[in-house]
Amino acid sequence: MTTEQQPIHSGFNAKSTARDVIAGIDLRGKIAIVTGGYSGIGVETTRALSEAGATVVVPVRTRAKAEANLAGIARVELAPLDLLDPEAIDRFAEGFLASGRPLHMLVNSAGVMASPLTRDGRGYEVQFSGNHLGHFQLTARLWPALAKARGARVVAVSSRGHRFAPVDFADPNFEKRAYDKWKAYGQSKTANALFAFGLDERGKASGVRAFSVHPGAIITDLVRHLTDDDFKAFGITRHADGGMDVSEESQRSFRNVEEGAATSVWCATSQKLDGRGGVYCEDCDISPLVPEGHTGPTGVWPWACDSQAAGKLWALSERLTGCSFAA
Repeated sequence: MTTEQQPIHSGFNAKSTARDVIAGIDLRGKIAIVTGGYSGIGVETTRALSEAGATVVVPVRTRAKAEANLAGIARVELAPLDLLDPEAIDRFAEGFLASGRPLHMLVNSAGVMASPLTRDGRGYEVQFSGNHLGHFQLTARLWPALAKARGARVVAVSSRGHRFAPVDFADPNFEKRAYDKWKAYGQSKTANALFAFGLDERGKASGVRAFSVHPGAIITDLVRHLTDDDFKAFGITRHADGGMDVSEESQRSFRNVEEGAATSVWCATSQKLDGRGGVYCEDCDISPLVPEGHTGPTGVWPWACDSQAAGKLWALSERLTGCSFAA
């Protein structure tokens, strides 16, 4: 377990926005890739990095939607990618590597939450596959460009939902146990955090540092699979016309997309994180380590930043994807 997992008093907080944390930072000449960069907090991540001068490559499944959502944002490039398709991941990475450019920032923001049991073409459960395995393979394939940057950062968008479940190494794809959409989501978010931990250990000698992030509670397209009962558990009443009534308590805990993108952008760009890595962050700071079962609004549980679990996940991910890092 990392001793770095403690707040550094960044000067920002839960209400800081992506523009707040990147103010004064010059990213001209830098290249970023933001998966999910045309939806939800991904759009604001793309916008903030672009406004600071970076060129942002956004992988897309639906080009028309991406073009509409990113209209007016400068220095954005679109390229096809499906994180559930290993061949599509390889094609995307090969295309980027062929450009000869370094990759300074990789923000793995795309995700799916609480979906019904669905499997990819290999039979893998889609939350574990899309949220973790796809990003594991993508990062591995992009490794030469990350190492070439001589100071790259990788940001894995995790969630406080990591508290729902650790990684079940014996049955990660729910082939034997009964499927539970929230345990599947929690497992994938724990995997995001463990991946950042493991990647940082392997990458820091090459100047590649990795972080995982809880962006906060935000209502975006990510909630598309939630039922009315799910919404009620979060203090939200959903109406047939698409409208929503949010309780006062829930309103205080939810954030807008500009605030939701802030911690990802902070991890990708802040000089205060120079020489650091492998940590879980929230509220634009490193999160405190809290005991398993802790129910407070902040803090990462031990199973999401455990070195042995990170090593087991790394080995499992290499076996399931058939790819390894050149680090």
